[in-house]
Amino acid sequence: MSTDSPEARPPVVTPVRVVIALCLLAPFVAMLWVGSYAKVDPTFIGIPFFYWYQMLWVLISTALTMVAYKLWQRDQRGRREGASK
Repeated sequence: MSTDSPEARPPVVTPVRVVIALCLLAPFVAMLWVGSYAKVDPTFIGIPFFYWYQMLWVLISTALTMVAYKLWQRDQRGRREGASK
C-alpha cells in the first residue's frame, strides 16, 4: 500500500496535459474533416489546394508533435522533482 495520500499526488489532468492532447488531436481533426479541403482552388505554384493543404499539415503535425513531446518531458520532470520532495 502506498504511503502517499490522494491529496499529496499531483492531479492527472493538468492544463499542460490538455495542451499536449490538443497538439496531438489537431492534425487528426484537420485531416478527418475532408470537406474543409476537398477542393482545387486556391492553387499554390500549380498544385491544387487538396494536395498542398495535406503537405502543409505534415509540417504542422511535426511541429505540434515536437511541442507535445517537449511539454511532456517538462511535465514528467516536474512530477519526478515534486515526488522526491
